[in-house]
Amino acid sequence: MGTTLAVLIGVGLTAALLLWPRLRRADGWKATVTPLASIIGSGFLVLGPVLDDNFGVWAPLVMATLCLVAYGFGAAIRFNIARIDTDPPRHARTEQVETLAAWALALAYVISVAYYLNLFGAFATSLWPDAPDSAARWVTTLIYGVILAAALFGGFRALEGMEQTSVGIKLAIIAGLLAGLALHFGQQASTGNLVINPAVATGWGAVTLAFGLIVTVQGFETSRYLGNTYSAEMRIRSMRWAQWLSAGIYMAYISLLVFLFPAGKVPLSETAIIDMMGLVAPVLPPLLIAAALSAQFSAAVADTGGAGGLVQELTSGRVRPLQGYTLLIGAGLVLTWAADVFQIIAIASRAFAVYYGLQAGIAALSALNQRQVALAAGFGLLAGLGFVIAIFGQAVEG
Repeated sequence: MGTTLAVLIGVGLTAALLLWPRLRRADGWKATVTPLASIIGSGFLVLGPVLDDNFGVWAPLVMATLCLVAYGFGAAIRFNIARIDTDPPRHARTEQVETLAAWALALAYVISVAYYLNLFGAFATSLWPDAPDSAARWVTTLIYGVILAAALFGGFRALEGMEQTSVGIKLAIIAGLLAGLALHFGQQASTGNLVINPAVATGWGAVTLAFGLIVTVQGFETSRYLGNTYSAEMRIRSMRWAQWLSAGIYMAYISLLVFLFPAGKVPLSETAIIDMMGLVAPVLPPLLIAAALSAQFSAAVADTGGAGGLVQELTSGRVRPLQGYTLLIGAGLVLTWAADVFQIIAIASRAFAVYYGLQAGIAALSALNQRQVALAAGFGLLAGLGFVIAIFGQAVEG
């Protein structure tokens, strides 16, 4: 009862804060919400059980490393935002890499939409205990159809309107989750019932598995594309805020979770967090399902729109957004029926790693052109890391 109350208080207080008119109207917060919502998206609920199952007591260190790597890639993108704002003379090499990075991002969008909607299907069918194995894929296929129909009949903007509301819902529920975990952690600690699980993944296998999870801390790059709304200074600052805040949330979540459940207590699956949190407080599973469905759908709509617009821009209008949506949905359906959720997460991680590697490469070239040799070397190492992740990232075995 006490844990349930802590969850509800956490949800209520956070919702009240997010609804505070002064905060909602603040440009700094509005600029921060977009990357923050993208970072703490679908991967948040999947990542906890995956790290706990594979890395045990070392999971917080792996989480900190993921956040640190993401912050490094964010630094490269922030450098590029500043460079574009001051608009120094462009070099042909930089332009070519910029175009290649944009195509890589368009591909990453295609895969990330499949990732979001397959998680949507998994969480939706978790409400149906006896669902057949194919049920989640059929739900995903249906939602792809809804998005395509909305695009065909002009309702896409109405769907996009759900995004802002879903952000508040998701952040409030996550606050409730952390409050419940913190109280449960305290109760277990006071009775000496915390657990220390050993790592299952070790050596190079552990490194490549971590590579395959980079998509779960992805999303900060959205600040790069808000130039029509916010200044470069605001986008740079808000991206830092989003990465700092999300890193704090992720670290608190993983550090609490991994000491609460013995290894094998809950079988690893894309919806394992639902069963785990049912052991903490009965109110958490329905709240997490609501957060997951809301987050996945809104993120899929946003990335579908982003991919369609990006492809139109890259093809100079030869491929219109509607055609882009259709291609995206076709590719997503192939992924849905050919791969499982954990495989799609690894594929998405590789796609975003290519994009981040190219952005770091652009930053390295720009720094070199400005004779900032040390900075160019640092960004060059990040570019190399991005391509290593893209080559060696592995899927979780659920």
